[in-house]
Amino acid sequence: MSQAMVIVGANLAGGVAALTLREEGFTGKVILIGAEPHPPYERPPLSKKYLQGEKSLAEITLRPLAYYAEQNIETRLGVRARRVDPQAKVVELENGERIPYDKVLIASGVRNRSLVVPGADLPGIYSLRDVADADVIRKEGVAGRKVVLAGMGFIGSEVAATLRQRDVEVAVVEPLKMPLAHILGEEMGRVFESFHREHGVQMYFDELVTGFEGDNQVRRVITRSGRQLECDFVVVGVGVEPVTEVVAGTGIKLDNGIVVDEYCQTNIEGIYAAGDVARHYHPLVGRHIRVEHYQNAISQGQAAARNMLGKQQPYTEVHWFWSDQYDYNIQYAGFHGEWDQFVVRGSLEQRNFVGFYLRDQRIIAAVAINRPKDLRLTMPLIQAKTPVEVKNLVDESVKLRSLLSQG
Repeated sequence: MSQAMVIVGANLAGGVAALTLREEGFTGKVILIGAEPHPPYERPPLSKKYLQGEKSLAEITLRPLAYYAEQNIETRLGVRARRVDPQAKVVELENGERIPYDKVLIASGVRNRSLVVPGADLPGIYSLRDVADADVIRKEGVAGRKVVLAGMGFIGSEVAATLRQRDVEVAVVEPLKMPLAHILGEEMGRVFESFHREHGVQMYFDELVTGFEGDNQVRRVITRSGRQLECDFVVVGVGVEPVTEVVAGTGIKLDNGIVVDEYCQTNIEGIYAAGDVARHYHPLVGRHIRVEHYQNAISQGQAAARNMLGKQQPYTEVHWFWSDQYDYNIQYAGFHGEWDQFVVRGSLEQRNFVGFYLRDQRIIAAVAINRPKDLRLTMPLIQAKTPVEVKNLVDESVKLRSLLSQG
């Protein structure tokens, strides 16, 4: 009898996994389940080129729906999976359908956190997670209108940049003292703050949104210090949380996501997880981590599919992501928590540099602005855990490629 592989989550990780099963020669059943009515698509453009109107849904879709049919991949779109039952080995859908599986991949992703404050249910308050959200925000983001953004992480920063380029007046309320400092450090936070200010973004740091006001439509954002920021609409970006209800109570280990090993497998045989929801053991980092990157969704979706087929290939890639804001291309590689030094090659002031996060004389992560080549050359150094001297990182006459052989 042929096996049935069921994938819960028709997002990038889930879509890539389904296609990889076929590419690897699997001939059994493949069933892809997704809450959205669309086949899998790329999410990063939602805050950039799609929101700007420069890309269509078709252009960011992984494969047209017809392609899945051609590959004999069954799709259940526009319906949520309610529960995975490991004893019966079925996935229960909200419409009552029960889908048997031999192995199942959970790629349920994350959901946006909400602000629980007075007025939070007023019309005109949005968050950005899917293409429908981006459509609404783009419609609202007309030149001359005013938006308040709650939160200035990567999504908030990208939305701020995109809406400013559409000539929307942008104000941001952020509880930290500068954007992204908790992730990238204060030196990088000051760089982000400076170029957003230069483009006319009004930023209020060390502030919290404590309420919204308006009659049948949000008109003001109230902050902890008593500021009243007038607006036509609001975009909330205060973080995400993994969607794990589908496996709640099953015995699958949960800890800020679905815990998996380096083979993307949970503690219950035959159940795997990949993408934003997976808290995966990464041999390079030496512990479990959960990341929400485009590259991770693709690469981990591929790895999970291969391991479902018994390939036993550990997922060890160096994590990588990018962000486009105004004329700046920001790229990041690796994974850092604590670091000893932050070393810069190039110029922070000119916003043309690569910054290295060092721990014990090794590069654990790097961030670059308008230096994609340097970032790519750094990734093998991260992978190899090569010891480096600070003077060689700073000295641009020393080729980064040469440091790999010196380690």
